[in-house]
Amino acid sequence: MSRLVRRSVCVAALIGGATLLAGQAHAAGFYIQEQSVRGLGRAFSGEAADAGPASLWWNPAAIGGAPREVYGGVHAVLPDTEVDDRGSTIDRPVVPVAPVGGEPRAFGPLMNGLVPNLAVSTPVGDRFALGLSVNAPFNFTTKYNFQSWARYEAVKSRLNTVDIQMTGAWRITDAWTVAIAADAQYADATLSNASPNLPQLVPGRGLVIPNDAFVELSGDGWEWGWTAGVMGKIGSVDVGASYRSSLDHELDGTATFAGFVGQLAGQNGSRAATATFSTPWIATLGGRWAATDQATISLQVQEVGWSEFDAIRIDLGTIQQISPQDYDDTTTVALGVDYAFTPTVTGRAGIQYDPTPTPDGNRSPRVPDGDRVLFGVGGTFTPVENVLVDAGLAYVHFDESNINRETTFYAGTPAATPVVLAGDVEGHAVVMAVGGRWRF
Repeated sequence: MSRLVRRSVCVAALIGGATLLAGQAHAAGFYIQEQSVRGLGRAFSGEAADAGPASLWWNPAAIGGAPREVYGGVHAVLPDTEVDDRGSTIDRPVVPVAPVGGEPRAFGPLMNGLVPNLAVSTPVGDRFALGLSVNAPFNFTTKYNFQSWARYEAVKSRLNTVDIQMTGAWRITDAWTVAIAADAQYADATLSNASPNLPQLVPGRGLVIPNDAFVELSGDGWEWGWTAGVMGKIGSVDVGASYRSSLDHELDGTATFAGFVGQLAGQNGSRAATATFSTPWIATLGGRWAATDQATISLQVQEVGWSEFDAIRIDLGTIQQISPQDYDDTTTVALGVDYAFTPTVTGRAGIQYDPTPTPDGNRSPRVPDGDRVLFGVGGTFTPVENVLVDAGLAYVHFDESNINRETTFYAGTPAATPVVLAGDVEGHAVVMAVGGRWRF
């Protein structure tokens, strides 16, 4: 087999799985916004303008002037999705174009998951505060059967991240705080997909199409970023703004190739591999208005710089390839209310609109994403002094969307095999969360 074909085999097999990093989470794209139980109850509105370590993910200035406090919470994310084939095809050499075959409907490819959060803050003197938070902002698993119609783009996708944020805040006046934070983010990923074998001439049987081959890429790595924020008060309105930097992740690991036959069989085995991609920057502006002694109205707008996720770059040593993603920047808007029924019981409700950054003309089954609307309710109960128990429940509606993805395996060689995947996506999710805050 020519060197060009060998190179294309490796690249095509990995490109099919490379879109792991854009899989469906519970904000649009691959961002999980469930980083505060208190925030879930009001659909993550006004988090950039609220105080305490539970809001550190949205604004490092949240701990300015706050008491010493520990926050912990966990979210159970329970999605229900369906991905259906609507005429996907494969064009193998020397045989007619044919349906990709396989199971035409995938139920629940997005797996249930738990999203934990932990944060602590402490004042240092009269004007300074230090904080530490641990979050899982990009964390999900999707699975399709190896016999699924979507197998050439996705079989298994697992992405786990841990973000450790170290924060310093300074109250420059009694009303205003500025802060900056350093983020260390660990990412660990495994992704796999099928790769088509070429038709084989078998004596007495003619042309036979072998079973698909299998490719898996796994890797991990650390990256550093930063976050800056400001928070203050204008009359009866608390306001806050923050900026979280993009991170350029580089995952070092192994690519494994198995099941290739005929002239492609030389690719079987394992080799070192590196995949690089960028997370989006996030700019947040929030406000909380004390409308009455009991009711506080919250509003938040987030601009998410998804255009940073322009491509996934794969390096197999002598082979490099770029897989374009071309995501669009998005604007998320949320509105919510807190209502203090008694000094120890507060209720919350909110709604959020979160558009998808995935381009309509190039959406993958590994990215079964659509515009979302989140409806949240929740509350806080204070059983004893300085102990607060938070709970939240949300329903996330996904707009129906279409999959349109074309990948040419072994491009530029006589073995070129275009696969055109077309499908329909629909679904929803329920998120349940519980947490607590202890002030001391």
